[in-house]
Amino acid sequence: MATRDREAGGRPRARKGGKPRYVPRRKVCAFCVDKVNEIDYKDAARLRRFISDRGKIEPRRKTGTCARHQRWLTDALKRARFLALLPYTAEHIRTMSGRAQ
Repeated sequence: MATRDREAGGRPRARKGGKPRYVPRRKVCAFCVDKVNEIDYKDAARLRRFISDRGKIEPRRKTGTCARHQRWLTDALKRARFLALLPYTAEHIRTMSGRAQ
């Protein structure tokens, strides 16, 4: 069935309405590309890319990291938070809790 939906060049064929289907590009693990053997918890600038604006750890499906590096990344982020290199929560949430009283 997938072969009928594509032209010979591999591009998605237009549907009856004229618009082609959206085919997302496969994400590649940034750590595998750089051939990283261990993720350094002291590299806060690199680790910030994997934290949301709310301070949460981004999931694999959003960042594209592989399972092995996601486990290493989680440990590094938790260590960096413990040493106060990265925040546990977002700045606007921290300031709200201080003004509540």
